Order: sequence, then structure tokens, then C-alpha cells
Amino acid sequence: MQDIKFPIKFSFNITTLSNDFTATDASGKTIAYVKQKMFKLKEDISIFNNQNKTQLNYKISADKWIDFSAAYSFKNSKGQEVGKIARKGWASIWKAHYELIDKHQKLQYLIREENAWIKVLDSVLGQIPILGGFTGYLFNPSYVVTDLRNTSIVRMKKEPSFFGRKFELTQLKPIDEDDKERIILGYMMMVLLERRRG
Repeated sequence: MQDIKFPIKFSFNITTLSNDFTATDASGKTIAYVKQKMFKLKEDISIFNNQNKTQLNYKISADKWIDFSAAYSFKNSKGQEVGKIARKGWASIWKAHYELIDKHQKLQYLIREENAWIKVLDSVLGQIPILGGFTGYLFNPSYVVTDLRNTSIVRMKKEPSFFGRKFELTQLKPIDEDDKERIILGYMMMVLLERRRG
């Protein structure tokens, strides 16, 4: 993922059995096709260059069996680890909280949900017949990446849509290409986990 221009859009496919989505950049170019293997005890995510799956660019895998505080490693096509994302288990019960770790195993960024009440209202009202089908238009959580000085770097916001299938990443501060790659991979893993939580 080189020379990517923000904003980046994630669009989930609702016509397939697998949990998959396409990522496109500001020019509309597909930068990744993300596919999660279903029914696995450990998360197994493949990131291809396009929907034809002609080239595998990254793999994301969990370090544990199903666990709400697992870490997920990002490996490139050569099998080299380029970073990881770790969910802070108990801290994430109320508001989503993740740590982005660089390839040297050092904490680099944090990803936090900006307003936990949006997810609560979405979950509660989603149980009401008829109204539940419209919550994807009413409640749209956002998640911001901050550096260790608490400066906001990138924000991901769910866009109004049925089934909560569209998300947009907006760059707030300049970042280098390595960090951009790690942040995008982190958001890709995080959005799969957060959609499963509701």
C-alpha cells in the first residue's frame, strides 16, 4: 500500500458468506480486498491487492485462541512482521481501545472510540422491529488514532448505510508511509472486530 491518498473508504460486501470488504482511496482505486476466514478459532485475515485476489499483500493473525484481549500481527507478503494491533480487553468493554505497535514491538499509536453512547443506542434501538433496520443511518461511531502526545492523526467514521457496511478514514495530520501502512492495517483489523461486537 504505497502512495495512498486519503480519504479511504471501506465497503463491506453483504452478498457473500465471508466477512469481507474492499478498500478504495480518494481516486476510487482499489487498494485492498480484505477477507476474513470464517469459523476459525484464531483470527485469520488475508489482504489482497484486489477482489480477484491476484496478489496476497498481507496476513493478519491472532496470537491467541478467541480472546477479547488478543494481539493481531501484520505480516507482509515476505512473512515479515510490520506491526501489530492489541485490543485492551477490560478497557474496551465500554469504549473500544486498541494499541498500535510498530515492527520493533514499541507502542506507537492508540485507537479509541470517540463516543461510546452511540454504540449503546445503536445496540438498544437495533432490537426494536422496523426501527432496527434504520439504526445504520442514525448512529455512526467514530474511532480516532492518536500519537503518544494525544495528537489526533487519523479518524475512521461509519457512514450512514444499511447494515453498517461503509466506513471512511480521514487523515488529520501528516504521517510517513510506514506509519500510514500500519494505521490502515490496524483499522482493517479493528473494524472486523468492532462490527462483530455490534
